[in-house]
Amino acid sequence: MNYYIIIPAYNEAQLISLTLQSLVEQTVLPSKVVVVNDGSTDATAEIVTAFAKKYPFISLVNKTSDAIHLPGSKVIQAFQKGLESVDENYDFIVKADADLIFPLNYFETLIAHFTSDERIGMAGGFCYIEKNGNWILENLTDKDHIRGALKAYRKQTFKQIGGLKPAMGWDTVDELLCKFYDWKIKTDETLHVKHLKPTGANYSKTARYKQGEAFYTLGYGFWITSIASAKLALRKKKPLLFLDYLNGFWKAKSSKKALLVTEEQAEFIRNYRWKKMKEKIF
Repeated sequence: MNYYIIIPAYNEAQLISLTLQSLVEQTVLPSKVVVVNDGSTDATAEIVTAFAKKYPFISLVNKTSDAIHLPGSKVIQAFQKGLESVDENYDFIVKADADLIFPLNYFETLIAHFTSDERIGMAGGFCYIEKNGNWILENLTDKDHIRGALKAYRKQTFKQIGGLKPAMGWDTVDELLCKFYDWKIKTDETLHVKHLKPTGANYSKTARYKQGEAFYTLGYGFWITSIASAKLALRKKKPLLFLDYLNGFWKAKSSKKALLVTEEQAEFIRNYRWKKMKEKIF
C-alpha cells in the first residue's frame, strides 16, 4: 500500500527533525512526505531541505499566510497547498503535525488495518504527552476519535467526504461524514505517538470562541453544543471555557454562519450525537 504524508509546519525548527527522523525509520516507508513551510521565521525550511537531500521521498513546499494561530483554517489551508503538489497514486493519505514522534511500526500497522477491512476509511493511534518524565495519554477526546495531529484516510473515503474543511471542527466533521457515508473508523491503542507540544498551547481568546462556532457549523444545535462545551471545558480543567464556547455558538448563529455540512448531514450528525450520549448514560 502506498501512503503519502502532508505536514503543515510553522516555526517547528526545534521539533521537526524528530518527526522526520521517526518517518525515515518506519518499517514501511512513505512514498511521499511533503512538509508545507507556512511562513516560518526560524530554520524549519533549512532542516526539511537537509532531510530532502538525503531522502528523495521528502519534499518542501513554501506557503505564506498570516502568523496568527487560529486552529483549523490555517493548518488545513497549508495541508491543501501540500495536497496540490502530489499526484493521486496513493492508497491512503495522512495529515500529520510537525511535533510528533511515531513508533517505528506505526504505518506498517495502519496498512494492516486498511488491508484487513475495505470499509475502514480512517485509522490512527493515540497521542501521548510528557508529564513529570512519563508519557501519558493526552486525554482530550473519546477513544473512538482520531486526533487531528495524526489523521490517515483511505483515498476513496477522503474523496467522498470532500477532503478536509479549512475551518475549526475539520477534525470532527471528517469523522462524522465518514459515519454518514458508512465508513468505519479504526483507532489502535497499541500505537503510542509522542506529541511534543500539548494541543492548543498557542490558542488565543479568539480561538476559544472558535470552538463554539465550530459546534454551530457542525450542525449540533444548542443542546448538543451545551453538553459538548461542558464536557470539553471540564476535560481541559477550565470550567469558564464553557461560557466562551457558548458565546462563540451564539455569535455564529446570529450571524447565520454557513454550516460545514448539508442539512441532511446535520440531521444525521445530531441523531448520531444523541445516540452516542444515550449509550453512555444507559
